[in-house]
Amino acid sequence: MGRTHVHSRTNVHLLNYHLVWCPKRRRRWLTGEVRMVLHEIIASVAAGRGWELIALEVMPDHVHCFIGAPPRESVAQIVRQLKGSSSRHLRRRFRHLRSLPVLWSPSYFAGSAGNVSSDTIERCIAEQRSR
Repeated sequence: MGRTHVHSRTNVHLLNYHLVWCPKRRRRWLTGEVRMVLHEIIASVAAGRGWELIALEVMPDHVHCFIGAPPRESVAQIVRQLKGSSSRHLRRRFRHLRSLPVLWSPSYFAGSAGNVSSDTIERCIAEQRSR
């Protein structure tokens, strides 16, 4: 559905970001239990930071995340928080990931979305699994 305008003490905003990032060298290790735990980690980080996780799809070699955040958070901060927290938690939980020198590629895609295209992005993310 997408978000409606959010009112705070000093502003009204509607900032939704479509984020995509990949494991280093686009390795296909985001499967099975790792995929499920990554989903939980991202949802937990978003909730803890007051972000709205609108849609999330974890593919074997990349992550699509559609998230709403307040204007005090930059896109770079959001991505750094999601990638950093997930790397720490995944390495702690899965021994086989500890041997990888780096889990995530340093790059990412970020696109902003207003109300009109939010449904389109959500549908695109939901359809990832069927491809």
